[in-house]
Amino acid sequence: MTIDTLPPALLDAFGGSVAEIRPLSGGDLSDVAYVKLDTGRELVVKTGPLVHVEARMLSAMALLHAPVPELLHTEHKLICLDYLPKAEATRETWRGFGEDLARMHSWDGGHYGWSEGYAFGSVPIPNDATDTWPEFWAERRLLADPGALPADVARRVERLAARLPELLPKEPRASLLHGDLWGGNLHFTEQRAMMIDPAAYYGHDEVDLAMLTLFGTPDQAFWRGYGKLEPGAEDRRPIYQLWPAMVHLRLFGGGYHAMVTGLLDDIGV
Repeated sequence: MTIDTLPPALLDAFGGSVAEIRPLSGGDLSDVAYVKLDTGRELVVKTGPLVHVEARMLSAMALLHAPVPELLHTEHKLICLDYLPKAEATRETWRGFGEDLARMHSWDGGHYGWSEGYAFGSVPIPNDATDTWPEFWAERRLLADPGALPADVARRVERLAARLPELLPKEPRASLLHGDLWGGNLHFTEQRAMMIDPAAYYGHDEVDLAMLTLFGTPDQAFWRGYGKLEPGAEDRRPIYQLWPAMVHLRLFGGGYHAMVTGLLDDIGV
């Protein structure tokens, strides 16, 4: 992204010209840039084929007072967010994030899924609603594209999917989920932890918690802020970690095969 590729409507919206622009990391779907205007205003500009979907996800999260960057401007294949200076995580911001996430999860959306599909790079994410939660996790996540998995993994995943009605709650609260809540999608400021790059949908709140522990371990203050987990959460965690591990296997190759099979071993299939 360069000054020349920024749409005039964006600059018109903020009444300034570009003084500085530099790339930021932004995942598989988007180009992201830090933009500073000659007025001193600092922005984050994202472009990509699905940023309009991300904008709707951020808006839904903001309606529940979740900690997300303010959505300032949208147009075709572009969104503009408030720039938030980064700070080191502290116990206080971890605890506050636990409280914020629990608050977002406490609202019941009434159904599982999302109004439109999404994607992680080349991996599509179907979000069509289902009647029960085990059905959603089986059909919209684990079995969404079994032909893309190695045969040994696909067979075990199919066996697991058949057992989900006995392993997962039938109708847990349909919480609004971030949907990709690993540590890289947490942006700590001096005041709080902000969630970025959502892949939101409605589902079991333990999905976000499982993702948060897949590639790292949050500070214990987070758990004190979030509160007590439901009985059986530890047993369900590898089931919810399996799908993002499968996505990584598809996107990044055999280096994640051991992670996937290890989770299947933990589940017992």
